[in-house]
Amino acid sequence: MRTHSFLTVLLWSSVLYVVHMTPSQKRTNKHSHSERITGLPENDGKTLHRTKRGWMWNQFFLLEEYTGPDTQYVGKLHTDQDKGDGNLKYILTGDGAGSLFIIDENTGDIHAAKKLDREEKSLYVLRAKAIDRKTGRQVEPESEFIIKIHDINDNEPKFTKDMYTASIPEMSGVGTSVIQVTATDADDANYGNSAKVVYSILQGQPYFSVDPETGIIKTALPDMSRENREQYQVVIQAKDMGGQMGGLSGTTTVNITLTDVNDNPPRFPQSSYQFSSPESAPPGTPLGRIKANDPDVGENAEIEYSISNGDGSDMFDIITDKDTQEGIITVKKHLDFENKVLYTLRVEATNTHPDPRFLQLGPFKDTALVKISVEDIDEPPVFSRPWYLIEVDEDAKEGSIIGQVVAQDPDVAKNAIKYSVDRHTDLDRIFNIYSGNGSLFLSKPLDREETPWHNITVIATEINNPKQSSQIPVFIRILDINDHAPEFANYYETFVCENAKAGQLIQTVSAIDKDQPPRGHKFFFELVPEFAVHPNFSVVDNKDNTAGIMTRRNGYSRGKTSTYLLPIIIFDNDYPIQSSTGTLTIRVCACDSRGNMQSCSAEALLLPAGLSTGALVAILLCIIILLVLVVLFTALKRQRKKEPLIISKDDVRDNIVTYNDEGGGEEDTQAFDIGTLRNPEAREESKMRRDVIPETIFQIRRTAPLWENIDVQDFIHRRLKENDLDPAAPPYDSLATYAYEGNDSIANSLSSLESLTTEGNQDYDYLSDWGPRFKKLADMYGGEDSDRD
Repeated sequence: MRTHSFLTVLLWSSVLYVVHMTPSQKRTNKHSHSERITGLPENDGKTLHRTKRGWMWNQFFLLEEYTGPDTQYVGKLHTDQDKGDGNLKYILTGDGAGSLFIIDENTGDIHAAKKLDREEKSLYVLRAKAIDRKTGRQVEPESEFIIKIHDINDNEPKFTKDMYTASIPEMSGVGTSVIQVTATDADDANYGNSAKVVYSILQGQPYFSVDPETGIIKTALPDMSRENREQYQVVIQAKDMGGQMGGLSGTTTVNITLTDVNDNPPRFPQSSYQFSSPESAPPGTPLGRIKANDPDVGENAEIEYSISNGDGSDMFDIITDKDTQEGIITVKKHLDFENKVLYTLRVEATNTHPDPRFLQLGPFKDTALVKISVEDIDEPPVFSRPWYLIEVDEDAKEGSIIGQVVAQDPDVAKNAIKYSVDRHTDLDRIFNIYSGNGSLFLSKPLDREETPWHNITVIATEINNPKQSSQIPVFIRILDINDHAPEFANYYETFVCENAKAGQLIQTVSAIDKDQPPRGHKFFFELVPEFAVHPNFSVVDNKDNTAGIMTRRNGYSRGKTSTYLLPIIIFDNDYPIQSSTGTLTIRVCACDSRGNMQSCSAEALLLPAGLSTGALVAILLCIIILLVLVVLFTALKRQRKKEPLIISKDDVRDNIVTYNDEGGGEEDTQAFDIGTLRNPEAREESKMRRDVIPETIFQIRRTAPLWENIDVQDFIHRRLKENDLDPAAPPYDSLATYAYEGNDSIANSLSSLESLTTEGNQDYDYLSDWGPRFKKLADMYGGEDSDRD
């Protein structure tokens, strides 16, 4: 504070001196009544000039942030028109006039009324004038002057950011630039050192340094490793006054992250690994995982696993899990405990993105030994082939062996095996197999024309462990033998014209054969020996499996012979030779001059001209239908008298015997007694045939119950025996009802269904005692008059 006061005194001494020594820049000629001479020392050697002036001021200066007890004196305005008698009045206008700056209107002294801040405003422009109090006129023209605010160090440096974030690759060299920080000072950079900023590091040594003038942060230590430390916090200070004591300062924080580079190779945590696998593991089965550690991150830590060598390189594989960076060992081929029980692999882990700058550190890969042991399991039998093809002649006899399948237990125990045929693949049970040796034999004859191929499945099962079984397809091809005779390929409708000439071709026939000889079909045609020399037709073999039917005479007559039958023998060319005789029906027809058939019916010659062949056929069909209806009606009438229960002898299905005789009511004493079907007390005698409706109904008399005091099981057995020994029972399966309802109720029944089985007439007089509701029944059944009615 003492230093500031001293400067102020000196400053104002200088200002006052300037005010009195510096001439005014304005000249008055109208209002000036006196002159003041300002000269230089005599030894200057220059000519003196006389200058008229009215104002006596110069440019004013003030210090900001003045904190003195009194108002800060700025300067004094004065004109030579002022005689000191108080007639003049000084007026101040412009920036801050009246608020920041006040003027004594009598003396012209200017004071600062408030504390000023240069950072808010560094220069004020004001205007001054002197007025005659009596006349109100200006004695001097208005003049403009400036008040400048001198800066003091009242602002500390401020950084552009409160916190900076930066990154730099690890292992960077000393002096590598990290980031530049910038601080600004609001003080006047042109006045003193108030705005001269110097940077320094408060926290972050010895790892980083900062340039004091530019604020660039650099590395200070070599080979900083991210794996040792990744994050650093550096505090930078910016101080004004050139960093001298008493200067103001500001700080900021810089967070620096070391980014990863691939400077570490992968390393297995152990030199060997042990795994096991059952011999039944299918290819692709994972056995285990191994992992090499890499302290790097991201793509620098990506690892690729491979099998470099070992006796199991063909049996196993290793794949890389990209998510976990682990190596997964899998089965590559089927294992066999009986063949090899232990495999050794050399697994290698390699970085996929090596950095050439660090290759001198060593190879970026590592190896480990992996041992895999194979576990024995009980395996199913193994067939000697993946499939079997057996060829057999279609005339092979039943029981003949057609082939053999062989399987064995691959385990050390060599368990015994039994063979069987999967019946789902041989529903007709044509083939069978000997369970001990796997020989296939026939159980039924073969027919190549019906089924040329049979595909069956044979199952081999361990006797000691039936759960262990395997299947094999067996394809059986039926070899053809010549067991079918050739026959006509089609049904031929052959005709010959009445006006045909001898040697005319009337039909070409061909043949087919169900057999398939290896050299193809070859057929021969000729007439049967009895017709070797046929007077009407001849057969000409075309040598291409066809034959032509030729006429042997001129002209044919429908009136004499309307149809000719021509038997032809067809031979094949295979062994043994098969032949068949086909009869060709040749009709004699009327033809036009071009040989087109017009009519072949002999009856057409006898019909009137107005009746066509179609009408004749329709009349014949109607007559036949009427005859059939008459015959059916007659047969039905006879069947009504004696109709067997068996409708068809060929019907061997389960049948229900239908008793569709409804009877003639309760007074029909000749009706069929349906009660005998359900009443176990029906008599055994008077048995009648159940497959024919009886012509005479015998009077059934009530006898003592036959099945009293027996249980239901005995009743059923007796009924079965009775039906088995009944000679009149139907010869097919039928429905017999063995309903057993027990003994009669002691209350008897009101039904008239059993009236035929009762002896004598019943007494219904008791119905009269039941009241008016039963009066109608009492009238119907109560007396003899009612019965007669």
